Amino acid sequence: MRLRILAIGRDRSGLYQPALEEYAKRIARYARVEVVEVPEARKHAGTPRAREEEAEALLARLGARERLVALDERGREHTSVELARRLAAWLEGGRDVALVIGGSDGLAEAVLQRAEERLSLSRLTLAHRLARLVLLEQLYRGFTILRGEPYHK
Repeated sequence: MRLRILAIGRDRSGLYQPALEEYAKRIARYARVEVVEVPEARKHAGTPRAREEEAEALLARLGARERLVALDERGREHTSVELARRLAAWLEGGRDVALVIGGSDGLAEAVLQRAEERLSLSRLTLAHRLARLVLLEQLYRGFTILRGEPYHK
């Protein structure tokens, strides 16, 4: 199984990149992982058209059999242990998994309709670049929970 994080936008600040790389490296011990940055639709920023353009770019990067999990504020919240169970189910399903994080305008309906499930990281609003880091850390935590490793206390 391969995990892909498809995320709109780049971290121009450089604040998150070292941590993203660290967690991706840790996850690589358990599964193939890739973080794909999809450009923001700058031309129509702040309009419904921007979300549609970003949706087209996201959907174009998905494989036909890839399980799509959309990060969405209306998605299901899990504890870390529950997320580890979801991760185990994905592993058992044998399909690649793409976890999609929208831009500042969120995800278009086309992406949400294609998603097999919706996941919320928190009831708080997170900057989408921070959401990337939280997601990677929680995926790593999930793997350590499944393996009975001491990271999750």
